[in-house]
Amino acid sequence: MVERVIEVGGVRLCAEAFGDAGHPPVLLVMGAGASMLWWDEEFCRVLAGGGRFVIRYDHRDTGRSLTYEPGHPGYTGADLVGDAARVLDAYGVRAAHVVGVSAGGALAQRFALGHASRVLSLVLISTSSAVSGGGRVLAPPTAELMRFLSTVQADWSDADSVVAYQVDFARLLAGGRRPFDEEAVRALVRRDIGRAHDFAAARNHDLLPDGELPSAPLSSIAVPTLVIHGTADPMFPLPHGEALAEEIPGARLLALRDAGHGVERADWGAIVPAILEHTAAGRHL
Repeated sequence: MVERVIEVGGVRLCAEAFGDAGHPPVLLVMGAGASMLWWDEEFCRVLAGGGRFVIRYDHRDTGRSLTYEPGHPGYTGADLVGDAARVLDAYGVRAAHVVGVSAGGALAQRFALGHASRVLSLVLISTSSAVSGGGRVLAPPTAELMRFLSTVQADWSDADSVVAYQVDFARLLAGGRRPFDEEAVRALVRRDIGRAHDFAAARNHDLLPDGELPSAPLSSIAVPTLVIHGTADPMFPLPHGEALAEEIPGARLLALRDAGHGVERADWGAIVPAILEHTAAGRHL
Protein backbone atom coordinates (compact mmCIF):
# COMPACT_ATOMS: atom_id res chain seq x y z
CA MET A 1 0.00 0.00 0.00
CA VAL A 2 1.00 3.61 -0.51
CA GLU A 3 0.62 6.47 1.94
CA ARG A 4 -1.24 9.49 0.65
CA VAL A 5 -1.48 13.02 1.97
CA ILE A 6 -5.07 14.20 1.78
CA GLU A 7 -6.39 17.71 2.25
CA VAL A 8 -9.99 18.11 3.38
CA GLY A 9 -11.34 21.33 4.80
CA GLY A 10 -7.89 22.90 4.75
CA VAL A 11 -6.40 20.14 6.92
CA ARG A 12 -3.55 17.94 5.65
CA LEU A 13 -3.63 14.38 6.94
CA CYS A 14 -1.51 11.40 5.95
CA ALA A 15 -3.40 8.15 5.52
CA GLU A 16 -2.96 4.66 4.12
CA ALA A 17 -5.53 2.08 3.02
CA PHE A 18 -5.32 -1.72 2.75
CA GLY A 19 -7.58 -4.05 0.82
CA ASP A 20 -10.45 -3.71 -1.63
CA ALA A 21 -12.40 -0.45 -1.45
CA GLY A 22 -15.54 -2.46 -2.18
CA HIS A 23 -15.25 -4.32 1.12
CA PRO A 24 -16.72 -3.09 4.44
CA PRO A 25 -14.61 -0.11 5.59
CA VAL A 26 -12.76 -0.17 8.91
CA LEU A 27 -11.25 3.08 10.20
CA LEU A 28 -8.41 2.65 12.73
CA VAL A 29 -7.98 5.51 15.22
CA MET A 30 -4.74 5.52 17.20
CA GLY A 31 -4.18 6.99 20.66
CA ALA A 32 -2.76 10.32 21.79
CA GLY A 33 0.66 11.29 20.52
CA ALA A 34 0.88 8.20 18.31
CA SER A 35 1.11 8.03 14.53
CA MET A 36 -0.56 5.39 12.38
CA LEU A 37 2.62 3.28 12.55
CA TRP A 38 1.36 2.00 15.90
CA TRP A 39 -1.30 0.16 13.93
CA ASP A 40 1.14 -2.49 12.76
CA GLU A 41 1.20 -2.82 8.96
CA GLU A 42 0.91 -6.60 9.18
CA PHE A 43 -2.10 -6.25 11.50
CA CYS A 44 -3.75 -4.01 8.90
CA ARG A 45 -3.00 -6.51 6.13
CA VAL A 46 -4.44 -9.40 8.14
CA LEU A 47 -7.66 -7.46 8.72
CA ALA A 48 -7.82 -6.55 5.04
CA GLY A 49 -7.23 -10.19 4.15
CA GLY A 50 -10.41 -10.97 6.05
CA GLY A 51 -12.40 -8.96 3.52
CA ARG A 52 -12.19 -5.45 4.95
CA PHE A 53 -11.11 -2.10 3.53
CA VAL A 54 -8.79 -0.89 6.30
CA ILE A 55 -7.74 2.75 6.71
CA ARG A 56 -5.16 4.05 9.16
CA TYR A 57 -4.00 7.66 9.46
CA ASP A 58 -1.67 10.04 11.28
CA HIS A 59 -3.31 12.38 13.76
CA ARG A 60 -2.35 16.02 13.51
CA ASP A 61 1.08 16.57 15.06
CA THR A 62 2.13 12.98 14.36
CA GLY A 63 3.82 11.38 11.38
CA ARG A 64 3.36 13.23 8.10
CA SER A 65 0.13 15.00 8.95
CA LEU A 66 -0.25 18.72 9.61
CA THR A 67 2.22 19.68 12.33
CA TYR A 68 2.16 22.68 14.66
CA GLU A 69 4.87 24.26 16.77
CA PRO A 70 5.50 22.20 19.90
CA GLY A 71 3.59 23.72 22.78
CA HIS A 72 1.23 25.63 20.48
CA PRO A 73 -1.44 23.38 18.96
CA GLY A 74 -3.79 25.31 16.71
CA TYR A 75 -6.69 22.92 17.12
CA THR A 76 -8.90 21.19 19.69
CA GLY A 77 -9.95 17.71 20.70
CA ALA A 78 -13.11 18.27 18.69
CA ASP A 79 -10.95 18.84 15.61
CA LEU A 80 -9.30 15.45 16.12
CA VAL A 81 -12.77 13.90 16.21
CA GLY A 82 -13.64 15.72 13.00
CA ASP A 83 -10.49 14.44 11.34
CA ALA A 84 -12.01 10.96 11.31
CA ALA A 85 -14.76 12.32 9.06
CA ARG A 86 -12.18 14.09 6.90
CA VAL A 87 -10.32 10.83 6.31
CA LEU A 88 -13.53 9.01 5.40
CA ASP A 89 -14.45 11.85 3.01
CA ALA A 90 -11.09 11.58 1.28
CA TYR A 91 -11.69 7.89 0.57
CA GLY A 92 -15.30 8.41 -0.46
CA VAL A 93 -16.58 6.39 2.51
CA ARG A 94 -20.02 7.38 3.80
CA ALA A 95 -19.83 5.31 7.01
CA ALA A 96 -17.31 2.90 8.53
CA HIS A 97 -16.72 0.48 11.34
CA VAL A 98 -14.55 2.54 13.72
CA VAL A 99 -11.84 0.89 15.83
CA GLY A 100 -10.13 3.07 18.44
CA VAL A 101 -7.40 2.26 20.94
CA SER A 102 -6.63 4.20 24.13
CA ALA A 103 -7.36 7.90 23.49
CA GLY A 104 -8.36 6.82 20.00
CA GLY A 105 -11.16 4.90 21.69
CA ALA A 106 -12.33 8.11 23.31
CA LEU A 107 -12.23 9.85 19.91
CA ALA A 108 -14.23 6.95 18.45
CA GLN A 109 -16.88 7.35 21.16
CA ARG A 110 -17.12 11.09 20.49
CA PHE A 111 -17.33 10.41 16.76
CA ALA A 112 -20.22 8.01 17.31
CA LEU A 113 -21.98 10.58 19.49
CA GLY A 114 -21.47 13.50 17.12
CA HIS A 115 -21.46 11.78 13.71
CA ALA A 116 -23.77 8.82 14.29
CA SER A 117 -24.68 8.41 10.62
CA ARG A 118 -21.04 7.78 9.76
CA VAL A 119 -20.45 4.94 12.21
CA LEU A 120 -21.53 1.38 11.39
CA SER A 121 -20.12 -0.11 14.58
CA LEU A 122 -17.54 0.57 17.28
CA VAL A 123 -14.60 -1.43 18.60
CA LEU A 124 -13.09 0.17 21.70
CA ILE A 125 -9.70 -1.15 22.82
CA SER A 126 -7.82 -0.30 26.03
CA THR A 127 -9.91 2.76 26.70
CA SER A 128 -12.37 4.37 29.09
CA SER A 129 -15.47 6.49 28.95
CA ALA A 130 -15.03 9.68 26.94
CA VAL A 131 -17.85 11.46 28.75
CA SER A 132 -18.29 12.23 32.42
CA GLY A 133 -21.17 10.90 34.46
CA GLY A 134 -22.45 7.54 35.48
CA GLY A 135 -21.42 7.99 39.11
CA ARG A 136 -18.68 5.37 38.89
CA VAL A 137 -15.32 5.70 40.60
CA LEU A 138 -12.82 3.68 38.57
CA ALA A 139 -9.30 2.61 39.46
CA PRO A 140 -6.52 5.03 38.50
CA PRO A 141 -3.40 4.03 36.57
CA THR A 142 -0.98 1.83 38.48
CA ALA A 143 1.41 3.49 40.91
CA GLU A 144 4.38 2.33 38.84
CA LEU A 145 3.02 3.98 35.71
CA MET A 146 2.17 7.18 37.59
CA ARG A 147 5.70 7.34 39.02
CA PHE A 148 7.16 7.00 35.55
CA LEU A 149 4.95 9.71 34.07
CA SER A 150 5.66 12.11 36.93
CA THR A 151 9.41 11.57 37.29
CA VAL A 152 10.93 10.38 34.00
CA GLN A 153 11.56 12.89 31.25
CA ALA A 154 13.10 12.82 27.80
CA ASP A 155 15.23 15.38 26.01
CA TRP A 156 12.96 15.86 23.00
CA SER A 157 15.81 17.38 21.00
CA ASP A 158 17.84 14.15 21.37
CA ALA A 159 16.56 11.15 19.38
CA ASP A 160 18.36 8.62 21.59
CA SER A 161 16.80 10.11 24.71
CA VAL A 162 13.34 10.02 23.15
CA VAL A 163 13.78 6.41 22.02
CA ALA A 164 14.85 5.33 25.52
CA TYR A 165 11.85 7.14 27.06
CA GLN A 166 9.34 5.71 24.58
CA VAL A 167 10.67 2.16 24.96
CA ASP A 168 10.51 2.34 28.75
CA PHE A 169 6.98 3.76 28.53
CA ALA A 170 5.91 0.98 26.16
CA ARG A 171 7.39 -1.61 28.50
CA LEU A 172 5.24 -0.34 31.38
CA LEU A 173 2.12 -0.18 29.20
CA ALA A 174 2.63 -3.82 28.22
CA GLY A 175 1.61 -4.77 31.75
CA GLY A 176 4.59 -6.86 32.85
CA ARG A 177 2.99 -10.30 32.64
CA ARG A 178 4.49 -11.31 29.30
CA PRO A 179 7.87 -11.08 27.56
CA PHE A 180 8.49 -7.62 26.14
CA ASP A 181 10.02 -7.33 22.67
CA GLU A 182 12.28 -4.37 23.31
CA GLU A 183 14.08 -4.49 19.96
CA ALA A 184 10.84 -4.45 17.98
CA VAL A 185 9.54 -1.47 19.95
CA ARG A 186 12.87 0.34 19.66
CA ALA A 187 12.83 -0.11 15.87
CA LEU A 188 9.25 1.14 15.68
CA VAL A 189 10.01 4.26 17.71
CA ARG A 190 13.04 5.06 15.53
CA ARG A 191 10.86 4.70 12.40
CA ASP A 192 8.27 6.97 13.99
CA ILE A 193 10.85 9.64 14.83
CA GLY A 194 12.44 9.48 11.38
CA ARG A 195 9.10 9.77 9.63
CA ALA A 196 7.66 12.68 11.62
CA HIS A 197 7.84 16.33 10.56
CA ASP A 198 8.62 17.18 14.20
CA PHE A 199 8.32 14.31 16.67
CA ALA A 200 8.24 16.69 19.67
CA ALA A 201 4.97 18.16 18.37
CA ALA A 202 3.14 14.96 19.36
CA ARG A 203 3.18 16.28 22.93
CA ASN A 204 0.67 18.90 21.79
CA HIS A 205 -2.03 16.28 22.30
CA ASP A 206 -1.57 16.73 26.04
CA LEU A 207 -2.39 20.44 25.77
CA LEU A 208 -5.60 20.38 23.72
CA PRO A 209 -8.77 22.14 24.86
CA ASP A 210 -11.87 20.06 24.27
CA GLY A 211 -13.57 22.38 21.81
CA GLU A 212 -17.21 21.77 20.95
CA LEU A 213 -17.59 18.09 21.74
CA PRO A 214 -20.92 16.26 21.98
CA SER A 215 -22.14 15.90 25.56
CA ALA A 216 -24.70 13.11 25.13
CA PRO A 217 -24.31 10.10 27.44
CA LEU A 218 -22.77 6.84 26.29
CA SER A 219 -26.20 5.27 26.66
CA SER A 220 -27.23 7.18 23.53
CA ILE A 221 -24.74 5.26 21.36
CA ALA A 222 -26.93 3.07 19.17
CA VAL A 223 -24.37 1.25 17.03
CA PRO A 224 -23.14 -2.28 17.87
CA THR A 225 -20.11 -2.00 20.14
CA LEU A 226 -17.33 -4.40 21.05
CA VAL A 227 -15.09 -3.53 24.01
CA ILE A 228 -11.67 -5.23 24.09
CA HIS A 229 -9.61 -4.83 27.25
CA GLY A 230 -6.50 -6.41 28.76
CA THR A 231 -6.66 -7.76 32.29
CA ALA A 232 -3.20 -6.27 32.99
CA ASP A 233 -3.81 -2.79 31.53
CA PRO A 234 -1.86 -0.37 33.77
CA MET A 235 -3.33 2.79 32.22
CA PHE A 236 -7.01 1.85 32.39
CA PRO A 237 -7.48 -1.20 34.64
CA LEU A 238 -10.07 -3.74 33.51
CA PRO A 239 -13.04 -2.10 35.35
CA HIS A 240 -12.81 0.74 32.81
CA GLY A 241 -13.59 -1.68 30.00
CA GLU A 242 -16.28 -3.38 32.06
CA ALA A 243 -17.93 -0.01 32.72
CA LEU A 244 -17.89 0.86 29.01
CA ALA A 245 -19.54 -2.43 28.12
CA GLU A 246 -22.24 -1.81 30.74
CA GLU A 247 -22.91 1.81 29.79
CA ILE A 248 -23.22 1.34 26.01
CA PRO A 249 -26.45 -0.53 25.22
CA GLY A 250 -25.85 -4.03 23.92
CA ALA A 251 -22.07 -3.77 24.05
CA ARG A 252 -19.99 -6.93 24.40
CA LEU A 253 -16.74 -7.26 26.37
CA LEU A 254 -13.75 -9.33 25.29
CA ALA A 255 -11.23 -9.52 28.14
CA LEU A 256 -7.70 -10.48 27.12
CA ARG A 257 -5.89 -12.44 29.81
CA ASP A 258 -2.58 -10.83 30.89
CA ALA A 259 -2.75 -8.26 28.07
CA GLY A 260 -1.56 -4.74 28.76
CA HIS A 261 -2.50 -1.45 27.14
CA GLY A 262 -2.71 -1.48 23.34
CA VAL A 263 -2.83 -3.99 20.52
CA GLU A 264 -0.12 -6.55 21.19
CA ARG A 265 0.94 -9.09 18.58
CA ALA A 266 0.34 -11.88 21.09
CA ASP A 267 -3.37 -10.98 21.06
CA TRP A 268 -3.90 -10.70 17.31
CA GLY A 269 -5.23 -14.26 17.30
CA ALA A 270 -8.09 -13.08 19.51
CA ILE A 271 -8.50 -9.48 18.34
CA VAL A 272 -8.57 -10.00 14.57
CA PRO A 273 -11.29 -12.68 14.51
CA ALA A 274 -13.33 -10.64 17.01
CA ILE A 275 -13.15 -7.53 14.80
CA LEU A 276 -13.94 -9.50 11.65
CA GLU A 277 -16.95 -11.12 13.30
CA HIS A 278 -18.13 -7.83 14.74
CA THR A 279 -17.88 -6.04 11.38
CA ALA A 280 -19.31 -8.86 9.23
CA ALA A 281 -22.10 -7.95 6.82
CA GLY A 282 -25.43 -8.92 8.29
CA ARG A 283 -23.87 -9.57 11.71
CA HIS A 284 -26.21 -7.05 13.40
CA LEU A 285 -29.38 -7.52 11.34
